[in-house]
Amino acid sequence: MVNKQKKYPKVIAIGSDHIGFDLKEDIKTYLAGLGIEVLDLGTSSRERTDYPLFAKQVAQAVVSKEAELGILICGTGIGMAIAANKVRGIRAAACSEPYSAALSRQHNDTNVLTFGARVVGTGLARMIVEAWLNSEYEGGRHARRVEMISGMETVRHEQKEPVK
Repeated sequence: MVNKQKKYPKVIAIGSDHIGFDLKEDIKTYLAGLGIEVLDLGTSSRERTDYPLFAKQVAQAVVSKEAELGILICGTGIGMAIAANKVRGIRAAACSEPYSAALSRQHNDTNVLTFGARVVGTGLARMIVEAWLNSEYEGGRHARRVEMISGMETVRHEQKEPVK
């Protein structure tokens, strides 16, 4: 369901690697224009760096409630999503178009959005963010599945040996 009142989160944490740096800077400006405080957790240049560092920082900011939501940008968005999803309590989705971004919120209660600077341009990235922000978790039939995912996460963190 689309959020017609446009009640945006107060704070969104954002991060990128060197490949996503320019797009991150644009999305920061876009979010600020919507009245959203942006917590920029890096990177701060186009100098080569490792995306898991920034995925972890943004994910931890969301889990600790320093930010309500997070956005991560790398080359494809996939690596950032994988890394962010390693942090307990994060449901990150890599989205390359608005429909999936909206459904990720509506059905999966995502709290981190990822996308790739090599996959989407500035205009499309803004449309993806807009669709994601204007969508709300529907709960209902989806709640059981989200709870199942959270349960899998708990088991993973309690295991002493890797799953074979």
